[in-house]
Amino acid sequence: MLRLTVSPEEYLVIGDNVKVVFLGGTKNHMRIMIDAPKDINIVRSTVLEAKETDPVKRAKMPKYYRVEE
Repeated sequence: MLRLTVSPEEYLVIGDNVKVVFLGGTKNHMRIMIDAPKDINIVRSTVLEAKETDPVKRAKMPKYYRVEE
């Protein structure tokens, strides 16, 4: 797991063909842009959690929490 502090318009490159651009935001919301090939599946965590009906599998899904600095 990598934790970063970024400024607006900074970006990360993942592999050779995925770029994540941080566009800015507010205290509780961050806007990002993901530039990736169409064959890469990108899904929000809320969608994955909503699709999982098995409570055991849902409980095993990773959860991330904000750490106060």
